[in-house]
Amino acid sequence: MPTPITSISQLDPNGTYTYADYVTWQFTELVELVRGKIMRRMSAPTDRHQAVVGELHLIFGNYLRRQPCQVRVAPYDVRLPRCGTTADQAIYTVVQPDICIICDPGKIEPRGCLGAPDLIAEVLSPGTSSRDWKDKFDLYEEAGVGEYWIVGPSDQDISVFVLDDTGRYRLLGEYAGPGPVACATLPELGLDWSDIFTEPAR
Repeated sequence: MPTPITSISQLDPNGTYTYADYVTWQFTELVELVRGKIMRRMSAPTDRHQAVVGELHLIFGNYLRRQPCQVRVAPYDVRLPRCGTTADQAIYTVVQPDICIICDPGKIEPRGCLGAPDLIAEVLSPGTSSRDWKDKFDLYEEAGVGEYWIVGPSDQDISVFVLDDTGRYRLLGEYAGPGPVACATLPELGLDWSDIFTEPAR
């Protein structure tokens, strides 16, 4: 019988893992799998990070109440299968976006989301900025996530990207001060920058 994995130190940092491995791990540290490689959180989220995540969750949640689209907040597993198979042993990417919006109820399962959400928002933290701008940008584009927000709590800015007809992200808008924030997934949302950044920059 395999030895239970109760500590991340038991895993090979250069190994390749699947969702079938991931669900057997018994440690409490939050990790993600990106193309089979372990990605661990560098540090606990800051208060500013959590405040922005909370505002986004509240805004989206209130707007989507009793609507088909659903909002989810981390920790929440999003499995991004490739090659047309959804078997656990064939899924090499499991991420936990800060915020995601899922409009296909068939993708919502007891274990999380299976397939690309319609919108993902990642709120930057110290140590994860390059991941969100490069690794996850490429990953979400490849997986077909229709809209990707990168939110900077320190600079109080938002960059919104949407997939174009070629399957590549294009910049929909950048927002760094009071005024409307466009949301392609929810065009009637009526979101303002000041609804997200409710505290003075510090």
